[in-house]
Amino acid sequence: MTSDFFRFQAQTTPFPYALSISKAKGCYIYDDRGKKYLDLVAGVSACSLGHRHPAVVKAIKKQLRKYLHVMVYGEYIQSAPVELCKRLAEALPDPLETTYLTNSGTEAIDGALKLARRATGRTEILAMNQAYHGNTYGALSVMGYESRKKPFEPLLPDVEFIQFNAFDHLSKITTKTAAVIAETIQGGAGFILPIEGYLEALRARCTEVGALLILDEIQPGMGRTGTLFGFEHYNCTPDIVVLGKGLGGGMPIGAFTASRELMYKLADNPILGHITTFGGHPVIAAAALATLKVLTESPLMNAISEKEQLVREHLKHPLISEIRGKGLMLAAMLPSEESVQWVINDCLNRGLILFGLLYESKALRITPPLTISQKQLRQGCSIILDSLDAYHSRS
Repeated sequence: MTSDFFRFQAQTTPFPYALSISKAKGCYIYDDRGKKYLDLVAGVSACSLGHRHPAVVKAIKKQLRKYLHVMVYGEYIQSAPVELCKRLAEALPDPLETTYLTNSGTEAIDGALKLARRATGRTEILAMNQAYHGNTYGALSVMGYESRKKPFEPLLPDVEFIQFNAFDHLSKITTKTAAVIAETIQGGAGFILPIEGYLEALRARCTEVGALLILDEIQPGMGRTGTLFGFEHYNCTPDIVVLGKGLGGGMPIGAFTASRELMYKLADNPILGHITTFGGHPVIAAAALATLKVLTESPLMNAISEKEQLVREHLKHPLISEIRGKGLMLAAMLPSEESVQWVINDCLNRGLILFGLLYESKALRITPPLTISQKQLRQGCSIILDSLDAYHSRS
């Protein structure tokens, strides 16, 4: 199997971890030798309820007995996607009411950018330095990391960049700007939180000049910070919100939501302004609906802040300079890229799954399933500390 993996499946790096998976359940992943691993990554924040959550599996099986794909997006009435969109509208603040379901977060970003240009009649998009929104051409165009984009240029025209958390850059948002796109919490850059008043000021400036504000909630959304959406911690409601990852409960999904008036711009002039074959797939929508119900109807999110504090209290070590992030979207900052990779590999040998961040090479990602217990969190922290001790002793 290993040789087939390297020969027939396209690789994203020259050195994948190549862990051979046999099964996964709850907060654990098992390899083909039966070894159990505590998962502190959750599929890079995608498995919000852990692996094979009973409510998600039940919803998938129920939908499988009815029908799978029957028609391209938006033509037929199918109960799971309709109910999912309704539930999202109930959970989001006004005027965010109408949702377009996609296959991934990056596809939803592309849809949101198209909607902004279509609705405003403007072309300029402002994005943030060190932003990450995905890898399709639209999302890549608003990625704020030039060396990663250079090999694929030319990208979308009329895209400019400003600095996240820089109040003095807000004046660059003008009446030429169709939209400003930002992650509520910058992910790839190292889990950078917005400073006090920044998102409010960004919102006010966009309103002042008639530009739309797009907030990317693909990572911080769906309960990961202790509220269903990360922007709920800040006095800032976007014109378009983009979702993905944790919404699917382990299944592939993306979504972008706006007011009904705004979203209708994609339905006419031209008709079929944004189309997808498999977006809103009923099986995926059923899984997402079950995930959303668990998040909103259980006390799960109420425990996120306490779990964050547990990590911050237990994960103290001379090699950890700080812990960035919010809720269970955390990153422990280590001295070097080499130390991060060493700890990730060593912890894997110890039965703990960790990962890094895209741009910030000194960050150790800690984004476990939201369902993780305090006992499991303490166990994970203990393994990390043992690994850091081992790294320190060899240095």
